[in-house]
Amino acid sequence: MIGIMRGLVVPLALILAVSGAWGAEGKPGVDLALVLAVDISQSMETDEQDLQRQGYVEALRSPEVQQAIRQGLLGRIAVTYVEWSGTEEQQVLVPWTVIEQPEDALGFAEHLIQSPIHRAGYTSISGVIDFSLGLLRESGVDPARRVIDISGDGPNNQGRPVTEARDEAVSLGTTINGLPIMLEQPRGPWDIPDLDLYYRDCVIGGAGAFMIPIRERRQFLEAIRTKIVREVSDLRIPETFVQRAQITTSADCPAGVPRPRRPAGE
Repeated sequence: MIGIMRGLVVPLALILAVSGAWGAEGKPGVDLALVLAVDISQSMETDEQDLQRQGYVEALRSPEVQQAIRQGLLGRIAVTYVEWSGTEEQQVLVPWTVIEQPEDALGFAEHLIQSPIHRAGYTSISGVIDFSLGLLRESGVDPARRVIDISGDGPNNQGRPVTEARDEAVSLGTTINGLPIMLEQPRGPWDIPDLDLYYRDCVIGGAGAFMIPIRERRQFLEAIRTKIVREVSDLRIPETFVQRAQITTSADCPAGVPRPRRPAGE
Protein backbone atom coordinates (compact mmCIF):
# COMPACT_ATOMS: atom_id res chain seq x y z
CA MET A 1 0.00 0.00 0.00
CA ILE A 2 1.08 3.59 -0.56
CA GLY A 3 0.28 6.98 0.88
CA ILE A 4 0.60 10.61 -0.25
CA MET A 5 2.92 13.00 1.64
CA ARG A 6 3.40 16.54 0.29
CA GLY A 7 2.73 15.41 -3.25
CA LEU A 8 5.09 12.44 -3.05
CA VAL A 9 4.09 8.82 -3.30
CA VAL A 10 5.70 6.98 -0.36
CA PRO A 11 5.21 3.55 1.18
CA LEU A 12 2.54 3.46 3.87
CA ALA A 13 4.94 1.56 6.14
CA LEU A 14 7.27 4.56 6.05
CA ILE A 15 4.46 6.91 7.09
CA LEU A 16 3.56 4.59 9.97
CA ALA A 17 7.19 4.32 11.04
CA VAL A 18 7.65 8.10 11.06
CA SER A 19 4.38 8.77 12.91
CA GLY A 20 5.14 5.98 15.39
CA ALA A 21 8.62 7.24 16.22
CA TRP A 22 7.11 9.28 19.05
CA GLY A 23 4.10 8.00 20.90
CA ALA A 24 1.83 9.19 23.66
CA GLU A 25 3.09 12.15 25.72
CA GLY A 26 6.16 12.46 23.52
CA LYS A 27 7.58 9.09 24.57
CA PRO A 28 9.73 7.37 21.96
CA GLY A 29 7.89 4.58 20.17
CA VAL A 30 9.32 1.05 20.21
CA ASP A 31 8.14 -2.22 18.76
CA LEU A 32 8.42 -4.00 22.11
CA ALA A 33 8.99 -3.33 25.82
CA LEU A 34 10.53 -6.53 27.19
CA VAL A 35 11.17 -7.40 30.83
CA LEU A 36 13.71 -10.22 31.17
CA ALA A 37 12.89 -11.64 34.61
CA VAL A 38 15.52 -14.17 35.73
CA ASP A 39 15.26 -16.54 38.71
CA ILE A 40 18.13 -16.32 41.23
CA SER A 41 16.62 -18.46 44.01
CA GLN A 42 19.07 -20.73 45.78
CA SER A 43 17.38 -23.81 44.35
CA MET A 44 19.28 -22.85 41.21
CA GLU A 45 22.77 -24.32 41.20
CA THR A 46 25.65 -21.89 40.67
CA ASP A 47 26.56 -23.38 37.30
CA GLU A 48 22.91 -23.13 36.21
CA GLN A 49 22.85 -19.45 37.08
CA ASP A 50 26.10 -18.90 35.19
CA LEU A 51 24.69 -20.67 32.13
CA GLN A 52 21.47 -18.69 32.36
CA ARG A 53 23.34 -15.37 32.50
CA GLN A 54 25.61 -16.40 29.64
CA GLY A 55 22.57 -17.36 27.61
CA TYR A 56 21.20 -13.82 27.77
CA VAL A 57 24.61 -12.29 27.05
CA GLU A 58 25.12 -14.45 23.97
CA ALA A 59 21.55 -13.89 22.77
CA LEU A 60 21.95 -10.11 22.82
CA ARG A 61 25.27 -10.42 21.02
CA SER A 62 23.83 -12.72 18.36
CA PRO A 63 23.18 -11.58 14.78
CA GLU A 64 19.80 -13.36 14.93
CA VAL A 65 18.46 -11.17 17.74
CA GLN A 66 19.93 -8.00 16.26
CA GLN A 67 18.38 -8.78 12.87
CA ALA A 68 15.00 -9.47 14.46
CA ILE A 69 15.12 -6.03 16.11
CA ARG A 70 16.00 -4.28 12.82
CA GLN A 71 13.13 -6.00 11.02
CA GLY A 72 10.48 -4.51 13.31
CA LEU A 73 8.28 -1.67 12.08
CA LEU A 74 10.29 0.88 14.06
CA GLY A 75 13.44 -1.21 14.29
CA ARG A 76 13.99 -0.76 18.01
CA ILE A 77 12.91 -2.29 21.30
CA ALA A 78 13.26 -1.42 24.99
CA VAL A 79 14.65 -4.05 27.38
CA THR A 80 15.32 -4.31 31.10
CA TYR A 81 16.89 -7.21 33.05
CA VAL A 82 15.56 -8.17 36.47
CA GLU A 83 16.76 -10.80 38.95
CA TRP A 84 14.11 -12.15 41.31
CA SER A 85 13.28 -14.73 43.98
CA GLY A 86 10.91 -14.03 46.93
CA THR A 87 8.13 -11.46 47.20
CA GLU A 88 10.52 -8.68 48.27
CA GLU A 89 13.48 -9.85 46.21
CA GLN A 90 13.52 -8.16 42.83
CA GLN A 91 16.51 -6.22 41.59
CA VAL A 92 16.88 -4.33 38.31
CA LEU A 93 20.31 -5.30 37.03
CA VAL A 94 20.10 -3.38 33.74
CA PRO A 95 17.62 -0.49 33.57
CA TRP A 96 15.40 0.23 30.57
CA THR A 97 17.60 0.44 27.50
CA VAL A 98 16.47 1.22 23.96
CA ILE A 99 18.19 -1.19 21.58
CA GLU A 100 18.29 -0.06 17.96
CA GLN A 101 21.86 -0.51 16.77
CA PRO A 102 24.12 -3.54 17.34
CA GLU A 103 26.27 -1.47 19.70
CA ASP A 104 23.18 -0.91 21.92
CA ALA A 105 22.72 -4.66 22.29
CA LEU A 106 26.44 -5.18 22.87
CA GLY A 107 26.42 -2.51 25.58
CA PHE A 108 23.48 -4.20 27.30
CA ALA A 109 25.32 -7.53 27.19
CA GLU A 110 28.50 -5.95 28.58
CA HIS A 111 26.51 -4.51 31.49
CA LEU A 112 25.34 -8.03 32.30
CA ILE A 113 28.87 -9.42 32.12
CA GLN A 114 30.08 -6.86 34.63
CA SER A 115 27.24 -7.47 37.12
CA PRO A 116 27.66 -10.12 39.84
CA ILE A 117 25.01 -12.81 40.19
CA HIS A 118 23.06 -12.59 43.44
CA ARG A 119 21.22 -15.39 45.21
CA ALA A 120 18.19 -15.25 47.50
CA GLY A 121 15.48 -17.48 48.95
CA TYR A 122 11.96 -18.50 47.94
CA THR A 123 10.20 -18.26 44.58
CA SER A 124 7.52 -15.64 44.03
CA ILE A 125 6.47 -15.64 40.39
CA SER A 126 3.46 -13.50 41.29
CA GLY A 127 5.82 -11.03 42.95
CA VAL A 128 7.96 -10.61 39.85
CA ILE A 129 4.89 -10.26 37.62
CA ASP A 130 3.61 -7.44 39.82
CA PHE A 131 7.07 -5.86 39.92
CA SER A 132 7.40 -6.12 36.14
CA LEU A 133 4.05 -4.41 35.59
CA GLY A 134 5.39 -1.48 37.60
CA LEU A 135 8.49 -1.39 35.44
CA LEU A 136 6.39 -1.40 32.27
CA ARG A 137 4.35 1.54 33.54
CA GLU A 138 7.57 3.48 34.13
CA SER A 139 9.47 2.39 31.01
CA GLY A 140 9.57 5.86 29.45
CA VAL A 141 8.66 4.45 26.03
CA ASP A 142 5.47 3.89 24.06
CA PRO A 143 5.58 0.21 23.04
CA ALA A 144 3.44 -1.55 20.47
CA ARG A 145 3.68 -4.70 22.64
CA ARG A 146 4.54 -5.44 26.27
CA VAL A 147 6.10 -8.76 27.28
CA ILE A 148 7.28 -10.20 30.60
CA ASP A 149 9.71 -13.06 30.05
CA ILE A 150 10.04 -15.26 33.17
CA SER A 151 12.64 -17.97 33.72
CA GLY A 152 12.52 -20.16 36.81
CA ASP A 153 13.09 -23.64 38.22
CA GLY A 154 10.13 -23.96 40.57
CA PRO A 155 6.49 -23.05 41.26
CA ASN A 156 5.26 -20.02 43.15
CA ASN A 157 5.80 -20.62 46.88
CA GLN A 158 5.41 -17.12 48.28
CA GLY A 159 3.08 -14.18 47.67
CA ARG A 160 -0.37 -14.01 46.15
CA PRO A 161 -1.67 -16.69 43.76
CA VAL A 162 0.29 -16.61 40.52
CA THR A 163 -2.88 -16.95 38.44
CA GLU A 164 -4.23 -13.71 39.94
CA ALA A 165 -1.05 -11.85 39.00
CA ARG A 166 -0.99 -13.41 35.54
CA ASP A 167 -4.64 -12.59 34.84
CA GLU A 168 -4.16 -8.98 35.93
CA ALA A 169 -1.17 -8.59 33.63
CA VAL A 170 -3.03 -10.15 30.70
CA SER A 171 -6.05 -7.89 31.29
CA LEU A 172 -3.70 -4.92 30.87
CA GLY A 173 -2.57 -6.17 27.47
CA THR A 174 0.69 -7.73 28.64
CA THR A 175 1.96 -11.10 27.42
CA ILE A 176 3.84 -13.43 29.79
CA ASN A 177 6.21 -16.02 28.33
CA GLY A 178 8.10 -18.70 30.23
CA LEU A 179 11.41 -20.52 30.38
CA PRO A 180 10.86 -23.36 32.89
CA ILE A 181 14.20 -24.85 33.93
CA MET A 182 13.93 -28.60 34.55
CA LEU A 183 17.49 -29.82 35.06
CA GLU A 184 17.03 -31.53 38.43
CA GLN A 185 14.63 -34.16 39.71
CA PRO A 186 12.15 -32.84 42.31
CA ARG A 187 13.73 -33.15 45.75
CA GLY A 188 12.11 -30.54 48.01
CA PRO A 189 8.59 -30.04 49.41
CA TRP A 190 7.88 -27.26 46.89
CA ASP A 191 9.32 -28.96 43.82
CA ILE A 192 6.99 -30.41 41.20
CA PRO A 193 7.74 -32.99 38.49
CA ASP A 194 6.00 -31.23 35.59
CA LEU A 195 7.16 -27.64 35.81
CA ASP A 196 6.50 -27.17 32.10
CA LEU A 197 2.80 -27.96 32.61
CA TYR A 198 2.73 -25.60 35.59
CA TYR A 199 4.16 -22.77 33.48
CA ARG A 200 1.76 -23.59 30.66
CA ASP A 201 -1.35 -23.60 32.83
CA CYS A 202 -0.49 -21.22 35.67
CA VAL A 203 2.13 -18.71 34.50
CA ILE A 204 2.09 -17.81 30.81
CA GLY A 205 -0.77 -15.90 29.20
CA GLY A 206 -1.77 -13.19 26.77
CA ALA A 207 -1.53 -12.81 23.01
CA GLY A 208 0.97 -15.23 21.51
CA ALA A 209 2.13 -16.56 24.90
CA PHE A 210 4.57 -19.47 24.77
CA MET A 211 7.19 -21.30 26.83
CA ILE A 212 10.40 -23.18 26.08
CA PRO A 213 11.39 -25.80 28.69
CA ILE A 214 15.08 -26.41 29.38
CA ARG A 215 15.86 -30.00 30.36
CA GLU A 216 19.61 -30.12 29.66
CA ARG A 217 22.38 -27.62 30.35
CA ARG A 218 23.45 -27.58 26.71
CA GLN A 219 20.02 -26.17 25.76
CA PHE A 220 20.43 -22.85 27.61
CA LEU A 221 22.14 -20.82 24.90
CA GLU A 222 19.94 -21.91 22.01
CA ALA A 223 16.70 -21.78 24.00
CA ILE A 224 17.26 -18.24 25.26
CA ARG A 225 18.29 -16.96 21.83
CA THR A 226 15.29 -18.64 20.18
CA LYS A 227 12.95 -17.23 22.82
CA ILE A 228 14.13 -13.64 22.42
CA VAL A 229 14.04 -13.80 18.61
CA ARG A 230 10.48 -15.11 18.82
CA GLU A 231 9.45 -12.36 21.22
CA VAL A 232 11.05 -9.58 19.21
CA SER A 233 9.62 -10.88 15.93
CA ASP A 234 6.16 -11.44 17.44
CA LEU A 235 6.00 -14.92 15.94
CA ARG A 236 2.64 -16.29 17.03
CA ILE A 237 1.83 -19.87 17.94
CA PRO A 238 -1.48 -21.59 17.19
CA GLU A 239 -4.32 -19.87 19.03
CA THR A 240 -5.59 -23.22 20.31
CA PHE A 241 -2.49 -23.55 22.48
CA VAL A 242 -2.95 -20.12 24.03
CA GLN A 243 -6.58 -20.87 24.83
CA ARG A 244 -5.71 -24.22 26.36
CA ALA A 245 -3.04 -22.64 28.54
CA GLN A 246 -5.56 -20.23 30.02
CA ILE A 247 -8.77 -22.24 30.11
CA THR A 248 -8.06 -25.94 30.59
CA THR A 249 -5.90 -26.39 33.66
CA SER A 250 -4.17 -29.71 34.25
CA ALA A 251 -1.42 -28.44 36.56
CA ASP A 252 -1.86 -27.53 40.22
CA CYS A 253 -1.83 -23.74 40.69
CA PRO A 254 -2.08 -23.22 44.49
CA ALA A 255 0.39 -20.34 44.42
CA GLY A 256 0.44 -18.25 47.55
CA VAL A 257 -1.24 -20.96 49.63
CA PRO A 258 0.82 -21.81 52.76
CA ARG A 259 2.99 -24.86 52.21
CA PRO A 260 5.26 -26.89 54.48
CA ARG A 261 8.07 -24.65 55.66
CA ARG A 262 11.52 -25.50 54.41
CA PRO A 263 14.88 -23.84 55.04
CA ALA A 264 15.30 -20.39 53.49
CA GLY A 265 17.00 -20.53 50.13
CA GLU A 266 15.31 -23.68 48.90
